[in-house]
Amino acid sequence: MLKSSQFNTFRTALSIAIALILSFLVIFLVSDQPVEAIMRMITGPLSSKRLFANVIELMIPLIFTGVSVSIMFSANQINLGAEGSFHLGGLVAAVVGLMVPMSQGVHPIAAILLGGLTGAVFAAIPAILKIFTTASELVSSLMLNYIALFLGNYILSYYLRDTTAGALTSHLLPESVKLQSIVSGTNIHIGLFIALLTAVFGYLFLFKSKLGYMLRISGENEKFAKYSGMNIVTVILISQLLGGFIAGVGGSVQLLGMYRRFSWAALLGYGWDAIIVTTLSKKNPLFVPLAAFFLAYIRIGADIMSRSTDVSPEIVAITQGIIIILIVAEQFLSKYKHKLVAREARLQMETEGAE
Repeated sequence: MLKSSQFNTFRTALSIAIALILSFLVIFLVSDQPVEAIMRMITGPLSSKRLFANVIELMIPLIFTGVSVSIMFSANQINLGAEGSFHLGGLVAAVVGLMVPMSQGVHPIAAILLGGLTGAVFAAIPAILKIFTTASELVSSLMLNYIALFLGNYILSYYLRDTTAGALTSHLLPESVKLQSIVSGTNIHIGLFIALLTAVFGYLFLFKSKLGYMLRISGENEKFAKYSGMNIVTVILISQLLGGFIAGVGGSVQLLGMYRRFSWAALLGYGWDAIIVTTLSKKNPLFVPLAAFFLAYIRIGADIMSRSTDVSPEIVAITQGIIIILIVAEQFLSKYKHKLVAREARLQMETEGAE
């Protein structure tokens, strides 16, 4: 029998199942070969080493931004600056790689750390504005993302640009700064291990440390945390600094592991995707890799389906939308949850009465 403590996991799994079923129904309505299309989407990523590697490659940046947003959202700070922090992290890594010669062992570490620090400073701006001016961190972070984009375009155009190339792109990154591939014939790089360690660190920080406990309590009930003697300003700043740092590290790792040049003339969208990953993982960094893998898998599967059948890849957007709506809808299965809680309370009373 399902316990109330397991209810959220059950509801998330049911939401995903319903979303997939509805998406498959849409495929049946729009496709002349619906069964083949669905099979391509489900089994396509497993059909070759290269295609499955694409799933892992897409999963890596989603883990970084997912952990970043999970930490910031746990403090009830709806900071959307992970997108800008990710972008600036990649930009700074490119600057360090191209303009600061170092030895091969030190170069990527320095680039990643400086990218992370830049992301932390960027994410802290909305927090500072909220503390001193009560400005909404949601609005300010959203606007700042575009400042990060255009700042990156300016630096790329006037300081990093390879004028011999036929597009807006930087010079080739030196080999000394690149992250090495760990699976031959693919672009899966050492950043995968860094991402997984980041998820473990995020879990230990949020659920096994005093500061993480303060952060979560502040996010659940700020007034209670304040009257309990917690420094809310410190909690807000630390959550945004740490979240921004992780997103910045993710941008640096993504550039150094997947690209030969910096050519990000537009936001890549991993910060926006992190909201989906955070929603699926229930703000628990330990579950972020699973959520990131799921999202990456259905996206690669949808891409394979769109290239080999008559179904558009936008079907994934439908799936994502349904999943999020069902998960965030607090009333979804709420009556069933109330019955679970009442049953457990009754059983506990009966047990105590028998003793």
